[in-house]
Amino acid sequence: MIELYGIPNCDTVKKARKWLEAEGIEYVFHDYKKEGADVVQVERWIGAEGLDIILNRRGTTWRKLPDEDKARADDAARAAVLLVEHPSMIKRPVVEYPGGLLVGFDPARWEAVLA
Repeated sequence: MIELYGIPNCDTVKKARKWLEAEGIEYVFHDYKKEGADVVQVERWIGAEGLDIILNRRGTTWRKLPDEDKARADDAARAAVLLVEHPSMIKRPVVEYPGGLLVGFDPARWEAVLA
């Protein structure tokens, strides 16, 4: 089963969900705002894709963080805890599928992997 992680009002997540539905691909949606994020899972994502892929440094939440919190992002384990505290900073969407992980919405890549 495909699991899609994100925030429901995020435009990119909306596009990704619409794409999955148009392709007839079933998925389970995990809403960070309601369900939170799991530190072990975030650590696994960082290990698989790298911190620079998982951490969204362009968003408002990151820009508003105090410098001492931003410094925590220099270490993968401390960054995972920071992302759990502020799941809006996890790049969206994240898709776990049998065989891998997709971060961000790239229709061509998704087509090659999921369809």
